[in-house]
Amino acid sequence: MRSNQKPIAVSMGEPAGIGPDLALIAWANRKALGLPPFYIRGDESLLHERAQKMGLNARLRLVAQDEAVAIFTKALPVVQTGPALPDQPGVEAPETAASVVAAIEGCVDDIKSGHACALVTSPINKAALYRTGFAFPGHTEYLGSLAEMHWPGEPAKPVMMIAGPELMVVPVTIHIPIRDVPTSLTTELIVETAEITARDLKTRFGYTSPRLAICGLNPHAGENGSMGTEDRDIIEPAISRLRAMGIEATGPHPADTLFHPPARQHYDCVLGMYHDQVLIPAKTIGFDESVNVTLGLPFVRTSPDHGTAYNLAGTGTARVDSFAASLRMADVLANPERF
Repeated sequence: MRSNQKPIAVSMGEPAGIGPDLALIAWANRKALGLPPFYIRGDESLLHERAQKMGLNARLRLVAQDEAVAIFTKALPVVQTGPALPDQPGVEAPETAASVVAAIEGCVDDIKSGHACALVTSPINKAALYRTGFAFPGHTEYLGSLAEMHWPGEPAKPVMMIAGPELMVVPVTIHIPIRDVPTSLTTELIVETAEITARDLKTRFGYTSPRLAICGLNPHAGENGSMGTEDRDIIEPAISRLRAMGIEATGPHPADTLFHPPARQHYDCVLGMYHDQVLIPAKTIGFDESVNVTLGLPFVRTSPDHGTAYNLAGTGTARVDSFAASLRMADVLANPERF
């Protein structure tokens, strides 16, 4: 452990989901999983009840943020955020929404104040938050808003990346309906997303000259306009601009031939035009090992690449692989000098 190490802040996520389970299981297996020190913002009483339900011998300790590293080897550090909550695995409760949001806000506050080096967010139920007035499509967009609030001098343009051991992908449009994708795509949006991706691949992931493969929108990348003109009129100009900027970008590539092993040897990251175009192959290839990384922020944020899994909450059977990978990746990205 580095003597100057700061802990990673973890938001508890949806209380009825597997977020609490993952933090508890990860801490109990911290040595075997090779995890850096972390603390969780959430409710200590709920975490205690959840550990009992799972039959898990996990010690908890309420702490201040600056005590987390010292406590981590002895107990899971918990920064109490919000009121005490009943532990009801799998049961959605609207009254917990404020605590879910407060935990995310608190973690970002901790990074800004120097108490934490990075953020790992546990899964949230966006639909449940929407019903209580949450105004953002998801974590990614909300973190962009918090970044602008806390770092007003550093423009934030959040970009979602799914990073696995065999494949890294970025969707240019994220949480919008398929019917809105063609009208939302612009040459400027593709260029901006690719520029942020290339920059963070250099500064955080250690790539000297990142190779970006750009997907087409239509089947066969439009067949020269015979199956849609977006590839020719929007995507090709974006690629030309990226190359002129010195970014190694190729395409537009037909998405159906881009993800088999030989194709993956020719790029470092794929930019897709919509969410499922690239997240389906990413999750198929590395569902349990992939990590959701938000690029384009003035702080490091990662997250497990799965949802709340209400059916597994409290059973002790949730797989911790992606959560553990999120912690390890956050630690590396927050300390790029170690490349």
